[in-house]
Amino acid sequence: MLRGIEDYIDIVGAEVISKIYKKASKLYNKHIININSTFQGGGVAEILSRLVPMMNQAGVNTGWRILHGNPAFFGITKKFHNALQGGSINLSPMKQKIYLETNQEFASYTHIDHDCVVLHDPQPLPLVKFCRKQQPWIWRCHIDLTNPNPELWNFLKQYILRYDRVILSSEAYKKKDLPVDQRVIHPAIDPLSLKNKDLSEKDILKYITKAGIPTDKPVITQVSRMDPWKDPEGLLDVYRIVKDKVDCRLLYCYNMASDDPQGVEIYSRLYKKAKDLIETGDVIFVVGNNDILVNAIQRFSDVVIQKSTKEGFSLTITEALWKGKAVVASNVGGIPAQIKDGKNGFLIDPHNKKECADRIIRLLKDPDMAKEMGQRAKEYVRQNFLTTRLLLDYLDLISELV
Repeated sequence: MLRGIEDYIDIVGAEVISKIYKKASKLYNKHIININSTFQGGGVAEILSRLVPMMNQAGVNTGWRILHGNPAFFGITKKFHNALQGGSINLSPMKQKIYLETNQEFASYTHIDHDCVVLHDPQPLPLVKFCRKQQPWIWRCHIDLTNPNPELWNFLKQYILRYDRVILSSEAYKKKDLPVDQRVIHPAIDPLSLKNKDLSEKDILKYITKAGIPTDKPVITQVSRMDPWKDPEGLLDVYRIVKDKVDCRLLYCYNMASDDPQGVEIYSRLYKKAKDLIETGDVIFVVGNNDILVNAIQRFSDVVIQKSTKEGFSLTITEALWKGKAVVASNVGGIPAQIKDGKNGFLIDPHNKKECADRIIRLLKDPDMAKEMGQRAKEYVRQNFLTTRLLLDYLDLISELV
């Protein structure tokens, strides 16, 4: 049975639930549409899979559509993703043509006559050009825009300028050369989802055992897509340093998003690099396509890591903090908004492998400190990064526009 907004009362309190209904009442008879490029795999799909039903439950008619694209299109938009986070790109006329024509084709059979349109990330960005714009349009970017590739940014900016609002995940992502109202709205997790709900010790052990994960030594885990910005190869180097000091196991809990064709290549390269440790059982790969399994792995882990070199926000960090885990994560993107260094986790320089290893070792050797950090982490997420707060932010934003 689909969860209702009232089910969150015990977590966030009755006052928050009352605010949701009051704010939603201003949008009765309005129709909102969200468009992104995948229905599973990645934080955007996870956010929409809960936010859209909650808006409807609150009385705001809200839909969700998926942009249709072929492998060539998604290969190009993956390059766009990397370039927006500072990577290089050959922005050839052919890439531009495929990118724009895919959006134009989608627009030709997609009726957008809603009261407000919310598009997520670069894939559907040009739709604003190919549809008859007669309502407010919002571009919600979940990517780290600290240092975008200038050529690609200038190409995309011509479409962004058509939008009424741009929503970002960090103040650091705001662009001075973009004369569009830019707002910061932090992403959030659903505490009642299968990935985040409470699990008994019995259930945790059942899923861990079923996944073939040994329980004879401490486990450090990174939950992420196989993406170069998540630096899974650099994490392997860190683990080798940690293992010299503490006998532990490294677990990669990974998934492959349907709009990310680069994952298989990275997985293959990492697997070869870790072969000696895989053979001894010290490095384990688990496909995170089961939300309860991911939940169990995060709860079972002694330390959760996110060694990203770029990061839009990192909901996997939010998930781990909510579960009261000790977290070591890079001081990049939206992560510092979640972790106060030394209080509810550790922030590290992603390029300093020794620093990262030292923090992990410290937590493994001092479980009491790890537990105290985890307790503070959970409360911080409760106050700031749950889906009820995200819903309130969206209701406020849309009310301003419509």
